[in-house]
Amino acid sequence: MTADTLFQLSSSIALVGWLVLIVVSPFVFEVDRFLIGTIVTLLALVYVWLIISSFNPGDAKEFGSLDGVMRLFKNRTIVTAGWVHYLAFDLLAGIWIKRNSEKHGISQWLVVPCLFFTFMLGPLGLLLYLLTRWIMTKKYFSENYN
Repeated sequence: MTADTLFQLSSSIALVGWLVLIVVSPFVFEVDRFLIGTIVTLLALVYVWLIISSFNPGDAKEFGSLDGVMRLFKNRTIVTAGWVHYLAFDLLAGIWIKRNSEKHGISQWLVVPCLFFTFMLGPLGLLLYLLTRWIMTKKYFSENYN
């Protein structure tokens, strides 16, 4: 399967996961287990396969500088692996946001924009949620991270 095909397929699978998280999970709590057990795991498997199939152990030194990382990212398979890495971890962050917001009684209506921005811009959405939670709970560090 080509890097282009895996890129499109992984993006589509992640989109389904995000739709399930935003639309279905407020009504079906156990859907989080499904998302982690299937979609996040599938993305992780694709990532591992891409890395194993195209990453040479000698390339590890390239992570020591921006120029080195830029050289690695000239390889379409490595870029696809990086993209799948984002997809998996952003979805996992979204699942955590959803569960944590339920724990702290934060309205789904306040969480949906955070999830949208986590889907689109990862850390920006996470930061938006952390700020929302801080405002709503008046706590920043206390029992907020489980």
